[in-house]
Amino acid sequence: MLTVSNLHAFYGKSHVLHGVNFKVQPGEIVGLLGRNGSGRSTTAKAIMGLVDATGSVQWGQQELIGAKAFEIAHKGIGYVPENRDIFPKLTVHQNLMLGCKAAKPDPKARWQFDDMYTLFPRLKERQHTEAGVLSGGEQQMLTLCRTLMGDPDLIMIDEPTEGLAPKIVELVAEYLRELKRRGVSVLLVEQKLTIALEVSERCLVMGHGQIVFEGTPTELRDNRYIRKEWLEV
Repeated sequence: MLTVSNLHAFYGKSHVLHGVNFKVQPGEIVGLLGRNGSGRSTTAKAIMGLVDATGSVQWGQQELIGAKAFEIAHKGIGYVPENRDIFPKLTVHQNLMLGCKAAKPDPKARWQFDDMYTLFPRLKERQHTEAGVLSGGEQQMLTLCRTLMGDPDLIMIDEPTEGLAPKIVELVAEYLRELKRRGVSVLLVEQKLTIALEVSERCLVMGHGQIVFEGTPTELRDNRYIRKEWLEV
């Protein structure tokens, strides 16, 4: 589905990614782990066309390197950035509407407003509230759901549990499980091991702009060297 080969990325003259290689299969949740500065977020941004990159990002039979972010989104890839990027003066419902690819929601689309409100009932209670007054957890729920309204086949989520209360973290975990049940692939960018090991089928660990480990959650749990060298603070 998604095949990343020899991916290099740059911020100006700064060379951040050094030949990243991995795949994400249909309906698979892959955890992309590593310490701050390891290249996790840059990898997602490079796939999404948000930073200068070379190498290859194959989406099915299509090459994404060189495409613009909105073009990549229309091909079926969703992206939830770490900073959430809600529209503060618009209501919850209006924010969700902006996630739709068409001017009007498609009644045949995989995800509907009712799905969002079932996943996160708090959003239904706040649907007519301006997004800017929501709590951090509610804004994270909104960003996750707004991306889904675009009906992506793959969604890349950057640090979805950062700063959230444990109850909200469990809601996010259930959201990820629901994506899998509906056949949506997920690239989960995380620093924390707990949720990634809980929901992922494969884990990738990054260090110094490269993949330094690939394996199952069980294999990562059992590999004390990798955890100590590349993950633990």
